[in-house]
Amino acid sequence: MLSAIITRLRAAGCVFAEDEAKLLITAARTPADLDALVEQRTGGLPLEHVLGWAEFCGRRVAVDPGVFVPRRRTGFLARCAGELARPGDTVVDLCCGSGAVGATLTGVDLYAVDIDPAAVRCARRNLPSGHVYEGDLYDPLPAGLHADVLVANAPYVPTDAIELMPPEARIHEPRVALDGGADGLDVLRRVIAGAPARLAPAGHLLVETSEVQAPVLVEAVVLAGLTPRLAGDEELGATVVIATNGPDPGRPPAR
Repeated sequence: MLSAIITRLRAAGCVFAEDEAKLLITAARTPADLDALVEQRTGGLPLEHVLGWAEFCGRRVAVDPGVFVPRRRTGFLARCAGELARPGDTVVDLCCGSGAVGATLTGVDLYAVDIDPAAVRCARRNLPSGHVYEGDLYDPLPAGLHADVLVANAPYVPTDAIELMPPEARIHEPRVALDGGADGLDVLRRVIAGAPARLAPAGHLLVETSEVQAPVLVEAVVLAGLTPRLAGDEELGATVVIATNGPDPGRPPAR
């Protein structure tokens, strides 16, 4: 049975066919259920949507069909946020998607926001002790709320580059979670511009971006009156812009 499923998955172009086959077998309740899961996967549905979960920072995060799948590189953003957040801090996770980043931050007062209703439903399952809102960036947050750590995994793919993405992403994930406008930075500029009004004194904003886009965002951070620095992880291909509300306290960049 295993070899037959591996063959089907390989024929469909699944690079990690053996690992995927084992996961599908484990997830299936009956032979008919297994056949249906394999059919969905060979039909192009992302493995995470087939299974109903994604592995992120060593934990399983519920991911429903049509919801953005958290990327491995975003684990670096979560790690940077975790290094800055202290127990009891107020943390805001904008463009939270499934809530994967927020789920890694324990012992904090967590507020999460996404504009996509399906993502919000998913995030509420993954963040049972958090406050999860549906809406556009800062709009649904309580008035007067100021974050010690504000994290955003906003869309940053340029519109013209969407068609170059793997079919799993561009067909099965919501465009609102991918499309960042002409240069990919429309949403992130809005996040940065609104951050000073929502950050506590000495609070930090962290946003994921690409290495090429980072200098543009650093300029936006300076224009917003915040103090920027960059952190990166070459192995993951991850870049994070960190902006401090006030002078940078001198913490070394996360590695």
